[in-house]
Amino acid sequence: MKNITISLDNKLLEAGLQYAKKHNTSLNALIRRLQAQTVLPSSRDWLEECFSLMDQVDANFELKWERKDLYDV
Repeated sequence: MKNITISLDNKLLEAGLQYAKKHNTSLNALIRRLQAQTVLPSSRDWLEECFSLMDQVDANFELKWERKDLYDV
């Protein structure tokens, strides 16, 4: 894992440290998690994209599915 250096204003740094302590984590872990959530596609995003593509298909099926039925699996 590579190291980086970032600059934070003192108020933001202090708030981040307090938040991390309150949630039993480190500021480093907090920043990693927030960056991953921001820049990496999640499985939920992938699922929504699949549903969107399926909705665009012009096909006739006798069996009708609703999205909520798929979440009950």
